[in-house]
Amino acid sequence: MNATSAATASAVTFVWLGMVLAISFLEAPLKFRAPGVSVRIGLGIGRLVFRALNIVECVLAATVVVAVAAGDAPGHVIAWTAAAGAVLIVQLAVIRPRLNRRSDRVLAGEDLPRSRGHLLYVGFEAAKVVALLGLGVTLSAL
Repeated sequence: MNATSAATASAVTFVWLGMVLAISFLEAPLKFRAPGVSVRIGLGIGRLVFRALNIVECVLAATVVVAVAAGDAPGHVIAWTAAAGAVLIVQLAVIRPRLNRRSDRVLAGEDLPRSRGHLLYVGFEAAKVVALLGLGVTLSAL
């Protein structure tokens, strides 16, 4: 893989990883502990934050894919890239729509039990962290 493509993909991957860690594993759980933040307010904030994160993730993922494709990457780099992209796609196409439907109901005033869907999303976030870390380390070693 050429040095420019590897450096670009590596830098973008670590920015993406940092955003996921900061928002999903720091901001998201902490907002519900803030004084005066109800579940409804937390969900409203969370939807805005995660919508923005997901838009940025799509841009970062596209940038990584272009850099990897342009750099004639080895198979293990392509595999890590595909893993991170696949996790993001499942989150956006399958998990987020279900969570949005549920949060619509809560925001409309329904009193629902705690969602297991969020745990699935967190599991996929953890898998994405592993994929991004693997990709970033692999790219950095090239």
